[in-house]
Amino acid sequence: MNRMNASEARSDLAEVLNRVAYGGERIVLHRRGKDVAAIVSVADLALIEQLEERIDLEDARAALREERRKGSKSLSKVMAEMGIGE
Repeated sequence: MNRMNASEARSDLAEVLNRVAYGGERIVLHRRGKDVAAIVSVADLALIEQLEERIDLEDARAALREERRKGSKSLSKVMAEMGIGE
């Protein structure tokens, strides 16, 4: 993963976007030596979102198992309580 000063990225934005979109790079932006953001491809973002959804699903299943251990509760009720789903 490459690091770049945020002001440098701003002045070379078109090049930075091409490196990320077509070169598959991930670029961490820093300001005053502190990492503040990252630029990733749309494919990487989709992967991150899929991982987050999987983690949410695993958390919901764990909560369901715990509720079943305590007493009966439906998956849809647990998911609604966690704010997951529709």
